[in-house]
Amino acid sequence: MNADLSRPHPAGREDDSSLRPTFVERELPAGRHQFHKERLMAQIHEDLRAADAGTATPARRTGARNPFLRRAFLVPAAAFALAGALAAGFLTYVDRGAADGPGSTIATGPAMTTRIGTAEAKGTAELLDRISLAAASVGPGVKVRPDQFVYIGSKTANTYVKTVGDKSSLVSQELHMRHTWNSPDGLKGWLIEPGATGPGGLTLDRPKENGKDMQPNLNAPSHDYLAGLPTDPDVLLKKIYEETRGKGRGPDQQAFTTIGDLLRETHPPAELAAALYKTAAKIPGVVTVDDAVDAAGRHGIAVARLDEENGQREEWIFDRQTLEFLGERVVQVRGESGEDGLIKEGTVVFTNAVMTRGVVDRMKEMPGAGG
Repeated sequence: MNADLSRPHPAGREDDSSLRPTFVERELPAGRHQFHKERLMAQIHEDLRAADAGTATPARRTGARNPFLRRAFLVPAAAFALAGALAAGFLTYVDRGAADGPGSTIATGPAMTTRIGTAEAKGTAELLDRISLAAASVGPGVKVRPDQFVYIGSKTANTYVKTVGDKSSLVSQELHMRHTWNSPDGLKGWLIEPGATGPGGLTLDRPKENGKDMQPNLNAPSHDYLAGLPTDPDVLLKKIYEETRGKGRGPDQQAFTTIGDLLRETHPPAELAAALYKTAAKIPGVVTVDDAVDAAGRHGIAVARLDEENGQREEWIFDRQTLEFLGERVVQVRGESGEDGLIKEGTVVFTNAVMTRGVVDRMKEMPGAGG
């Protein structure tokens, strides 16, 4: 999580007004499954939804990834404290406006759908090798001081099954911005995301276990932890398989998901980013998709893997020319999924676009906002 992208990234994305959303509370969607079974995260997620939705019944889990921050599932519900107003001079939902005007909400609407791109295994290893070389060419990036915070701003949306009483329906979030701040040691963190937090945000401070801070790991990484990971693809893949054993939907799918989440929600050093792509090339079942679109509407080529159990394909999207990592999406490409089979082929279950990564001096400060 350095100041600049570890892969080629055009400058000046911060002028998008969507980076300055109005933050409001709404029913928290079920989301798609993130990393493991997330029992603790699911409880937090359903508590928030029940409090906001009142009579709504939490949707049954479908194996979809939760849109919350990757490591939030480790935090007991009691560890989360909703924050008050943001400090003066930091990001606020009043003076920065919103993507669709003051007082915007993140309402639900019809399910997102897309053209299912054509998948081809041939040439995938070569593509990942080229992507790896592009990532390595960026250089080591800017170091983060212990007193600084890594900021990631991404545009995202989620499709989920909503159940009220005995009636279920498939709805989607409107695209919205997700803002995270994390200290390099991972001990301090903050999340602001409409639908997942209140206007002030939600702490992501690392919880304690038996009086000691939980140690970073692949599912709850810190910037410092990433810097210490092996960069030999064979060693790294072995570590991923070992640490995710028995979790997710099989070892290969879980390994692919683990790498994807690291690419999307962290900023690994260039050397590690390059190693992650070479590691992904060693996972069975990884293919190339001819066309995919991220949450910002940018078309690109994708590296993907099909989850044979639920028929959903996880796609990492790259710019065709620069091979920059743009974002990620999950598409239902085979059969039906979700409660009562409501998620049909062509449904976009999850979509994300990384818009801004940066290093700031204070929590909740936006890159370029100054002091």
